[in-house]
Amino acid sequence: MPVYGMPARCWRQYSDQEDTFRTDGDREPGRQELHRHPRYANICIAIDATLLMAGTGLTFPQLTMELGLSTAGKGTAPSNCLATCKQPSPVDRRKHCSFLLVLCFLSRSSAAMAAPRLPVRAVNLGGWLVTEGWILPSLFDGIPNNDLLDGTQLQFKSVTQNAYVAAENGGGAALVANRPQASGWETFKMWRINEVTFNFKVFGNQFVGVQSDGSLVATAATPGRSETFRLVRSPGDQYKMRIMAPNGLFLQANKDSSLTADYGQSTSWGDDDPSVFAVTRVSGLQGEYQICNGYGMAKATSILRNHWSTYIVEDDFRFISKSGLTAVRIPVGWWIANDPRPPAPCVGGSLKTLDKTFKWAEKYNLGVIIDLHAAPRSQNPFEHSSSKDGSQDWGTTDTNNAQTVQVIDFLASRYAKSPSLLAVELMNEPLAPGISLESLKTYYRDGYNAVRKHSSKAYVIMSNRLSSPDSTELLELASGLSGSVIDVHYYALFNNMFDTFTVQQNIDFIKTNYSSALNTVTRQNGPLTFVGEWVAEWKVPNATKQEFEMFANAQMDVYGKATFGWAYWTLKNVNNHWSMEWMINNGYISLKS
Repeated sequence: MPVYGMPARCWRQYSDQEDTFRTDGDREPGRQELHRHPRYANICIAIDATLLMAGTGLTFPQLTMELGLSTAGKGTAPSNCLATCKQPSPVDRRKHCSFLLVLCFLSRSSAAMAAPRLPVRAVNLGGWLVTEGWILPSLFDGIPNNDLLDGTQLQFKSVTQNAYVAAENGGGAALVANRPQASGWETFKMWRINEVTFNFKVFGNQFVGVQSDGSLVATAATPGRSETFRLVRSPGDQYKMRIMAPNGLFLQANKDSSLTADYGQSTSWGDDDPSVFAVTRVSGLQGEYQICNGYGMAKATSILRNHWSTYIVEDDFRFISKSGLTAVRIPVGWWIANDPRPPAPCVGGSLKTLDKTFKWAEKYNLGVIIDLHAAPRSQNPFEHSSSKDGSQDWGTTDTNNAQTVQVIDFLASRYAKSPSLLAVELMNEPLAPGISLESLKTYYRDGYNAVRKHSSKAYVIMSNRLSSPDSTELLELASGLSGSVIDVHYYALFNNMFDTFTVQQNIDFIKTNYSSALNTVTRQNGPLTFVGEWVAEWKVPNATKQEFEMFANAQMDVYGKATFGWAYWTLKNVNNHWSMEWMINNGYISLKS
C-alpha cells in the first residue's frame, strides 16, 4: 500500500535489486526515472524526506527523535519497518510511517556501500586485464608463428656438424657450432620484430650480429640492422629452419666449427645442407607483451578490447556476491596509468574496464583490491609480470622506482572516493634475489605514502618476495605503517617435493607447514596478513571429488586465520580446478556454511 512520500513501487524495486529504480511518476509528477543504484536511491529518499518534513512541519532530527530512531548506526534497519507500515493508520501516522521507510532506505543503502568485513573471502580476476596465456590459450590462436613470440628460447643444432650453436663465454665473443649438448650458452632468446624477423639475445644479454666479413659475434648491447635475422621454416618440418642474415645470405655451420653468413644456395632441407638447423623450442612466454607485439597494435586492440568486455561481465560480480565471496583482487599492469595511449606495444582501453568494474562492485557490495601485477621493467621473469623476454629489471634505478610510485598514485587518486576500494597492492610477487630488500622497502614506503595522499582508509598491501629465505623481512616496515597488509602466496605446486605427495600428505602440509608459516607472519599488533593466492589444485593423480573438497576445505580453514583474508586464484580458467567459478558450480567448494 503506498504511503505519503514513498510509493510502494519504489521500495519493491530497490529491495529486489532489479535493473532499474524508478519512482511512481503518476503519484509524484515531475520525478525522473533513474538507473537502479544506491546513490540514486538516496536522491529519491532526499526528495521524500523533504516532502515529508514539509507536510509535518518537523525537522529531520525531530522526526528521527519522535520515531525513536537514529541514523547513526549504518547497516541495520529497524525490524518493524515494514510491519508498522502495512497496518491501517491515520494520515499523520502514515506520515511517520513514510519517514520510517525513509530511514530503512538510508540504512539499506548505507549497508550496500559498506566495506566488507575482515577477513575477506576473495577471488582473483586473473587473466583479464593482465594477460596470462595458460589461463585462456585461445587468445593467442590468431597470431602467425605464435610459437615464436618475444622471449621464446630456441636452440639450433647443425644437421651437418651434429653440434649446437653456442655464444662463446655466453656472449661478448664469436658464435661457434661445436657443442655436443645444449645449455645456457647454447640457448637464444627471441625478440620478435614481425612474424618471421627476430633479434637473438644470448646468455650474457648481448645480441647476435653479423660483421663485415660475414662472421657471427654476440657483442651488441642493443640490436640494430646488423642484429636482425629472418627465420625460414621447412614446409615439411616447422622445427627445421634456415637463418637469413641482414646481407641476404644464410648462416652455415662450417667444418672448422665457425658460423658464417655466406651461404647463398637453395635447399632441399636435407641433412647434407650446412645452412639447415634442427631447432629445439625450450620455452616461451604468453603475457601482455607477447600478445600485443604478436598481433600488432591494430589487431591486438580489437582482440583485447573484446576480451575485456566479454571475459568478466556484471553477471560474474552477481555470481561472486551470491556465492558468499566478499571481495575481488584485480591484477592490473603499469601501462593502465598511461591509458588510452600506453607505450608500445601495449594497447589502451583497460582503464575504462576497471572503471566499470568499480560500479559493479559497488552494486553488489564487493570490496576491490587493485593489484599491481605487472610493474615497469618486470619484478619477476614470469609472463604475468609482462616481461618481454624473461628478464627481471625492476628496481635497478631510482627512475624505475619513481615511475612505479606514479602508477600507484594514479590508481589511488582515481578510485579513492569509491566505497568499494578496499586495498591497493603495491606489487605482486617480487622475486629475490633479483630485487633487493632495500630497494623493495624504499618502494613500499613511497608507494604507501602515495596511497595515503588520497585515502586514509584503503589498506595497503605489500607482497613478500618470492624465494626469500625470511618471510618476516617486511614486518618491521609494515608494523610502522597503519593499515598495512603482508601478502603471502601458498601453493601445493611449483616444488618437486609435491610430486609424490598423497592426498593426506598434501592436507597435512597445509595444516602444519603452511599454517605455521602463516602464524610466523601474523603478529599481535603487527600488520594484517593476506593469503593473496591459493588454489585447490595439486599433483595427486586421479583424485576424487571428495578428496578435492577435503583439500579445499583444509586450505580455507587454515587461510581463514589470515587477519585480512584470502583470495583464490582465479575466477575463470580453462583448467577446471583453477577456476573458482567451476569449483563452486560443480560442488567442489562451498562458501555458504
